[in-house]
Amino acid sequence: MHMKRALFTLAAALGFVATAAQAQGTYPTRPITLVVPFTAGGTTDVVARFMADHMGRTLGQQLVVENVTGAGGTVGVTRVAKAEPDGYTILMGNLGTQAASVGLYPKLAYDPRTDFEPIMNSASTPMLVVAKKDLPVKDFKEFIAYLKANAPKMNYGSGGVGSTSHLTCLFMESLLGVKPQHVPFRGSGPALNALLGGQVDYVCDQTVAIVPTVQGKQANGLVVAVQNRLPVVPDVPTSAEQGLPQFQATGWNALFAPKGTPKEIVTKLNAAAKAALKDETTRKRLLDLGAELPDEAGQTPEALAQLVNSEIDKWVPIIKGAGVTGQQ
Repeated sequence: MHMKRALFTLAAALGFVATAAQAQGTYPTRPITLVVPFTAGGTTDVVARFMADHMGRTLGQQLVVENVTGAGGTVGVTRVAKAEPDGYTILMGNLGTQAASVGLYPKLAYDPRTDFEPIMNSASTPMLVVAKKDLPVKDFKEFIAYLKANAPKMNYGSGGVGSTSHLTCLFMESLLGVKPQHVPFRGSGPALNALLGGQVDYVCDQTVAIVPTVQGKQANGLVVAVQNRLPVVPDVPTSAEQGLPQFQATGWNALFAPKGTPKEIVTKLNAAAKAALKDETTRKRLLDLGAELPDEAGQTPEALAQLVNSEIDKWVPIIKGAGVTGQQ
């Protein structure tokens, strides 16, 4: 009797293992939720939708983008950190949520270095400073002079405290020694709308979100915070050309899964993300908006883990030096 029970238990255990292996082998068997921790229309959202579109075709299951906003993106990121590590809830995080958050939130509910399985960096995005059309400056040098003379009366919009757009403006302010008013929104999309409506004086935003506005001359593109001019906005000079060469800032958007997600699933998601960046249509969509795509060496989970660590090391001292917190 005992022998029969033992054999039954063994058979059941082997059946469970086989079922689990089969389930993992056929992943995904249902749609995957891709959490974007900001509102629709901003850079992270745009990159996520481009990637999701192609990845879904590769994986044979739809990637459903879900915008979960609040607290500089940390609400959505926390949700993914606490999700079941089964590959059906993943994240499109960025510099703000996966690096700056460490310096901004003393009681952060997740650790970007240990609570996620890195999948792949999807796109790096040079930063631009863009002013509303009726701000009386014609270039970045004039903007700097105007900002220094009028900082207390001026304001800028961002995608939220600790967002990439906020960090870039904060970096610029620290270099110039000014403190204009910060107006945080729940994503860079609403911040851009406020710029177009004249409610904020300027924004510091990623190319993917802001290039169409600059190309359409709806706002004044003042400077790109990188070493070389961008082909998508060739008339916008670099920070070095405009006398502030140390103003270098590039955002990024990357895919993450909750810690403990099986390696086989992470590998499958990474392969689908790589396939998206090899696809000519997806590449063109991103490149036409000024994004910079990682090379093959930069498309590994290990490269993304290194990026997260180096960005935490870079930005946390800047944030602490400025005395900024996520609670403000």
